[in-house]
Amino acid sequence: MPSFTVYKGSKDGSIQKAETSKPELSNDQVLVKITASGLCGTDEHYRHADMVLGHEGAAVVEQLGPNVKFLKKGDRVGWGYEHDSCGHCEYCLTGRETFCPERAMYGMADLDQGSFASHAVWREAFLFKIPDELTDAEAAPLMCGGATVFNALRMYNIQPTDRVGVLGVGGLGHLAIQFASKMGCDVVVFSGTESKKEEAMKLGATEFVAMKGKKELSIGRPINCLLVTTSAQPDWNLMVPVMAPDSIIFPLTVSEGNFSVPYMPLILNGIRIQGSVVASRNIHRRMLEFAAQHGIKPINMEFPMNEEGITKAMKTLEDGNMRYRGVLIPGKA
Repeated sequence: MPSFTVYKGSKDGSIQKAETSKPELSNDQVLVKITASGLCGTDEHYRHADMVLGHEGAAVVEQLGPNVKFLKKGDRVGWGYEHDSCGHCEYCLTGRETFCPERAMYGMADLDQGSFASHAVWREAFLFKIPDELTDAEAAPLMCGGATVFNALRMYNIQPTDRVGVLGVGGLGHLAIQFASKMGCDVVVFSGTESKKEEAMKLGATEFVAMKGKKELSIGRPINCLLVTTSAQPDWNLMVPVMAPDSIIFPLTVSEGNFSVPYMPLILNGIRIQGSVVASRNIHRRMLEFAAQHGIKPINMEFPMNEEGITKAMKTLEDGNMRYRGVLIPGKA
């Protein structure tokens, strides 16, 4: 098998171009040619690691291993955060392989593969066909960003009659608004200022709350489910009073330190703080079908797939200027 180009992190944080190769394809391995890659905040966390970056991939199938059964050359596929699992534990057997003790996930396994590359090799079992209604650039950010917000809504049985709060209008938030709205939920968006109100309402929000300077929130009907899509924590003394009894808070972004909320309101109202990792394959597949059926698409900024393009995309994200998902395109000028 020929070598292919990858883009790695490094000790000083600079993006390094390298060449890598894989042995002959075995079992259900598939060689794919990457056509688009989303940029996720998690990629920034591994920028100083000696590993290939990227986990929101869209690609075309180029070669098939001997036990590949369903994919064929030329198929458009995508992949996300998880690459493998044991297939035999109670979590795998109940469609919750994201909790498998032997799970292979981005940053922890397959460090020589990623979506910031010309090609990659993955198991057929963890590749997803991209619906015709989505372009590769539209599909790529759904592979983690879309799957993360959809998983919280789907896995934990959020109902169309629920009032869903979305904290933050960014890479995850603008997708969360669309998914929750198209599921039939009443969507309340919480943001710092009024600057993103018009866009949030167009995406499907029914109410918009600018929180800066607020000492108290008044939103009428309380929130049944809150998707926290910002890395910075809100003032929970402000947020908890608008949560309904038996409601759920989903912290969906990765953040250091502790998660701290007022103790008594949590107990007295039966509020849950629910960890939610990326989507299982079944929910991931349903997410793509749902997005295609309802016209849910990310708002993207495109960058070339090279050292300069990746560096610029990461700087744009770091500075808070990404609107709203960065996508790397091979061959883009």
